[in-house]
Formats: sequence, structure tokens, C-alpha cells
Amino acid sequence: MLTALTAQNTRAVTAIFDVTPEFVARQIDTVFEDIRIDAVKIGMLSNAAIVEAVADRLGHWKPRWIVLDPVMVAKSGDRLLDPTAVEALRTRLLPLADLITPNLPEAAVLLGEEPIRERARMGNVAARLQGLGAKNVLLKGGHLDAGESPDLLLHGGELYWLESERVETKNTHGTGCTLSSAVAAFLARRHPLPEAVALAKRYLTGALRHADELDVGHGHGPVHHFWHFWPQLEGWQP
Repeated sequence: MLTALTAQNTRAVTAIFDVTPEFVARQIDTVFEDIRIDAVKIGMLSNAAIVEAVADRLGHWKPRWIVLDPVMVAKSGDRLLDPTAVEALRTRLLPLADLITPNLPEAAVLLGEEPIRERARMGNVAARLQGLGAKNVLLKGGHLDAGESPDLLLHGGELYWLESERVETKNTHGTGCTLSSAVAAFLARRHPLPEAVALAKRYLTGALRHADELDVGHGHGPVHHFWHFWPQLEGWQP
């Protein structure tokens, strides 16, 4: 379901056209009236009115899984979330979410503080995010000052570290969206939450490792979403 249209390439977001809140709500109702929805992933919501519309309709339909990726800034550095929408997201959507997937800068915005850079402090940040109302938290550690890229899942009062190496590539466009979408997909396939997160992390790591095979554009190109399938195609050439 569309919440906003963007004019963008690998270097910049040059324009954002917001879909009206009424049309966002109509899209949600139309789909839920006809199809059983097992999992919903929420990404870019550019203003407070759209946040309110999404929260209202999901509160009405109550899907089994809601994964919230609090998208705020594009890889190019362009801001995607109106500052007035942050409070609406914090108070209206976080309590509905079964899982939120912020990176460290997004977590800092939600908590109203400066981003951390130390792995040892991630558990405290995840706990305070849960205190805002989110049932489970996947805190992404890609912005840490370290050679690895660990993520931390807070689930059922337990902390689960998901370790991976830091993949050196400029083609990182869509990493957060890919991870949260993959988690939602694995949840819809009935995987338990910790397993769904681990499978999604493994998928994203592969997409990053193979990202340079695409090498699209002159800025931050996309990760390789089809890395699993392309080598299986007969006669395929990169």
C-alpha cells in the first residue's frame, strides 16, 4: 500500500509526494476486506496525518504481526519523515507494533537523545525503546564504530545477538527496508519471531555480499535482492 511517492536515484531523493491520509486508509480497508493478512510491514510514513491514518486502520483490523521500520532518513541523507510526525509515530504506532527495527540514529530520535556508538550500550537502548510501548525491538548496529555489524533482538525479556561481518560495499541502498520486509515475510510463513529475524538477517547479509554484482547508479546502489536465484538461471550472465 502506497503512503508516499518519491523521485529518487542512488544519489538523492529530489521530491516526495504524500498520498492523502484518506486514500491510505481506503487502501488498507480495501485489502483487509478481501484478503487475510498475516503480517504487515510499515515503512516510510512522511507526515503525522498519514501516521494517524495507518494507526487507526491497523488498530481496527488488528493483523497478527505488525513490523514497524521507523524510516526517517534515506541512505543519501535526505530526511523522509516530517519532524512533526515523530511524536505521532512514537505514541500511536509503537504501541501497535509487534516488532520495531530502528537503526541507532532512528533509535536516538525516538528517545530524544544523541546516537550511541558503543555495542555495550545497545541493550539499554533496546530496553528503553520497549518502554515506549513496542512489544519487541530489533536494534540494528550497522552504525557502530566497529568492524562487525551486530544487531540486537529484545524479545520476551531476553537479548539475542545476531552477529555478522561488516560487508564493504557502497551499494547499501534499502538495507533497512529489506531486513524489515524479510522479517515480516518469514513471520507470515509462521516462523517464530527469533527465527524469522535470524533468517532475515542471513538473507540481507547475502544481499549485501552480492550487491556489487548489480552496481547500479553512481551513488549508493541497491542491495542484490535476487542473489539467491540469479545463479540458478540457465545461461545467466552478470
